[in-house]
Amino acid sequence: MGLNELNALETAARIPGDNSGHICFKLGMFYSVGGSVPADKVAAHKWFNLAAVRGNRDAITYRRELSAEMSELEIAAAQRAAREWIAGSAH
Repeated sequence: MGLNELNALETAARIPGDNSGHICFKLGMFYSVGGSVPADKVAAHKWFNLAAVRGNRDAITYRRELSAEMSELEIAAAQRAAREWIAGSAH
């Protein structure tokens, strides 16, 4: 997945609807695994958190597993990023 596709997914995640939890989960997977984007635990945790808020139950498990590999500062940064993303989506 290239950056254009990643940006398109991030834009699609802002659209309210039943699919937004799945899109956020997909973004979490991309950032947790890496590949066409560098692996980023903070970004992955953020997206899993957003997916969980939107009802994706698998995201809860993945977020918990990822948290075990992260420092408290990284988790706090991911939670802050999720809150900021939600606040930015409200506009």
